[in-house]
Amino acid sequence: MTKRLFWQAMGKFWLGVLGVGALIFLPAGTLQFGQGWLLMGVLFVPMFLAGLFLMAKDPDRLRRRLDAREKEMTQKRVLALSGLMFLTAFVLAGLSFRFGFLRFPGWVSILGAVLFLLGYVLYAFVLKENAYLARTIQVEQGQKVVDTGLYGVVRHPMYAATLLLFLSMPLILGSLLAFLVMLVYPFLIARRIQNEEQVLLRELPGYGAYRQKVRWRMIPYVW
Repeated sequence: MTKRLFWQAMGKFWLGVLGVGALIFLPAGTLQFGQGWLLMGVLFVPMFLAGLFLMAKDPDRLRRRLDAREKEMTQKRVLALSGLMFLTAFVLAGLSFRFGFLRFPGWVSILGAVLFLLGYVLYAFVLKENAYLARTIQVEQGQKVVDTGLYGVVRHPMYAATLLLFLSMPLILGSLLAFLVMLVYPFLIARRIQNEEQVLLRELPGYGAYRQKVRWRMIPYVW
């Protein structure tokens, strides 16, 4: 672990906390938005604990997770659209709380929190299985195809986890409008996967055979 990595991780973490908090609570017009605090808790507390664990046990993997500099133009477009999607969804969630329109019943927020934590557990299994897992589309020197664990079920289990995580966020916030906006995410992630597989077929030995072996990309018997 290096001091530079520590401060980089802490800086990005607190920037995320402040950014998401501002997008939720400023439109809500109040800090007394319980569902907003529920999302902040289930999102950032496990993230902080996981970051501490990786910093102590596997700093190289943490470094990969912090690097968000995409080289593929398609991926840059997907990330830009994803950022716009999140911004719109969070702002609408705050506004819907402020003005009381198109709100889910309270129990939906609890269900959303449970689904979100299940998504985190799924993500942790994926992170443990694949030492090469990164936020950007890249193939490292000596990288091999991972076909064990969840990778033996679907080719992109990390994206399956993010699908569960991101679609549960507006449920936690109790906003139907935000949920409708987040329904754009499956289409964005499908485009990301299509481009990623082109890169992997071109640069990762054995990926073609793996793709024939594991039929489903993200959701078994669906896609």
